[in-house]
Amino acid sequence: MTEEELHITLNSGRISKSQIDALVQQLEKEPQLAEILFKEVLLEDKEGTFNASWTFDHLMRKKLTYLLPFFKDFVDGLSKLETESCIRPIAHVCEMVCEAYFKKKNPEFVQNITNDQLEKIMTVCFDWLIGPMNVAPKVFAMTSLYYLGQKFDWVHPELKLVLEESYASGTTGYKNRAKKTLDKLADLGV
Repeated sequence: MTEEELHITLNSGRISKSQIDALVQQLEKEPQLAEILFKEVLLEDKEGTFNASWTFDHLMRKKLTYLLPFFKDFVDGLSKLETESCIRPIAHVCEMVCEAYFKKKNPEFVQNITNDQLEKIMTVCFDWLIGPMNVAPKVFAMTSLYYLGQKFDWVHPELKLVLEESYASGTTGYKNRAKKTLDKLADLGV
């Protein structure tokens, strides 16, 4: 698949879950296109579509390591995202990165991600958590921040404060994840 073919596929109208799955299978064989796919995410954010971001999320579920060669560009692009249809899948990718780094302690991630990059993820996750998003990006951000607090000691108290203040007005899904996160924080003595 060429860059142009990828662009055409992503911009030929809404694509179905089965088409996403087929595209992801194709992209798994061509890791060099993962970076091009992320550039498509940044382009579609301005257009309000989400084929590329949905595809990117599904590709990262299969091969998260494909993100590492352009991780700096990925992190630098996070703060540029504006539409929730793009933020939701990318917030999920951030959660997967934090799990790979902190929970699984995957050496490929631990050795290749800098503190500065983690701080950029942290900043955008706080923005998503306190911003006017629906529940999914907030839940992904909450989990990412929980993990990031293992490296940056000020994050857990701040996360606790945000969750306590927003709990009452949250949706059922938000409250469920917030309670689990608050319970984990309590277990840590926060």
